[in-house]
Amino acid sequence: MYGSSPADAPLVREPLHAPVAHLVRGGVVEGIHYGSVVVLGADGEVRFQIGDIEAAFHPRSTLKPVQAVAMLRAGLPLDGELLSLTAASHSGEERHLAGARRILDLAGVTEDDLRNVTDMPYGSAVRDSWLREGRSPSRLAQNCSGKHAAMLYTCKLNGWSLDDYPDPGHPLQKTIADAVEDLTGQRIAQVTVDGCGAPLFSVSLHGLARAAARITSAAPGTHEARLANAMREHAEMASGAGRDVAALMGAVPGLLAKDGFEGVEVAALPDGRAIAVKIADGADRARVPVAAAALVRAGVDPESLTEFAGQPLLGGGRPVGSIRPLRALAPVTLPTCA
Repeated sequence: MYGSSPADAPLVREPLHAPVAHLVRGGVVEGIHYGSVVVLGADGEVRFQIGDIEAAFHPRSTLKPVQAVAMLRAGLPLDGELLSLTAASHSGEERHLAGARRILDLAGVTEDDLRNVTDMPYGSAVRDSWLREGRSPSRLAQNCSGKHAAMLYTCKLNGWSLDDYPDPGHPLQKTIADAVEDLTGQRIAQVTVDGCGAPLFSVSLHGLARAAARITSAAPGTHEARLANAMREHAEMASGAGRDVAALMGAVPGLLAKDGFEGVEVAALPDGRAIAVKIADGADRARVPVAAAALVRAGVDPESLTEFAGQPLLGGGRPVGSIRPLRALAPVTLPTCA
């Protein structure tokens, strides 16, 4: 452990989510998105919360920056775009595939050594292109291939076995679990398997926000700072062209942001202010405007978040409504995107 002893694991229970956004069409609330939100101040204290921020939940890919820090602590020598790719849920663009191949080459292994699932590219435009070309799913195209390539490289450097590196009992995964507990400040509640095949560690939304804050506020030269700098400087290697988290990092100076399946997002600023969002139904259409509203709560200028206010709802091809974060979350209305 790098920090103090972690607190007890969060309770595994049905989360007490609360309404966080309304889907409004023609002035009528057509739907309600439930979820939970936490906003931390620069001092690490909770400045705002809604829903259930202490129940155990699956952070999905928002935990990838923590996994990358763990690998840096274990000797992973990557920087820049390849380090950003290590924490990526990438779109499967050629630069992402080429980067994953470079990590595999550095490790002296091949795509056949990867243990993530095969898949088509995550980015819709790239996936459509693959389908038109008749290309098949592959481990390299799957959105977690950068992380898995880095896991192989870390194992190779430490003399750890390669075939079973996704096993929760493997030295690599124990190293990652230690980093999860250190950075979140709490013990892991449950261990299961993520979509890619790697272990998935359950923490609380509060703990996830703490981890992001510790990464972005770490001293220069630390493993955490290396990772944060790489992701901010190469945001599209950690996601892809046109992805909202890359655009968000470009719009807010110093911000580190990471999305995850099932409506999860975490973001943090260099002074330690952080937000974490979980949308109960997993809807990205609510994740983006709710995360933007939470950032306003954290003190980010609303004008810089205009494009993240949510896409308009269309009726007959024209805007007739929108997804609106609840006033309890967003007392300041974000400017409407054009």
